[in-house]
Amino acid sequence: QQQQQQQQQQQQQAAPGAGGPLTAAALAAAAPSAQKQMLGEKLYPLVMKLQPQLAGKITGMMLEMDNSELLLILESEQQLRNKVFEAMRVIEQRTG
Repeated sequence: QQQQQQQQQQQQQAAPGAGGPLTAAALAAAAPSAQKQMLGEKLYPLVMKLQPQLAGKITGMMLEMDNSELLLILESEQQLRNKVFEAMRVIEQRTG
């Protein structure tokens, strides 16, 4: 049981940014497969505030971008707004 508790603590420590801002160091420490998940979990609520109806689609589109660019977007509300607006234009073009 004590070993289980230690494993849980290690897992919690291995998931940085769960509550606070996501840093490049925290992202680099994560497995590549987990990096997009971590970015998506931070991006989605922010996109949701701007475009609730299309938040999932827009977040998915944004996750195709480079991780370093996504970190910049997370740090700047204006960058986020620009990318959401850009994604909306792409969606509108696709749907005609």
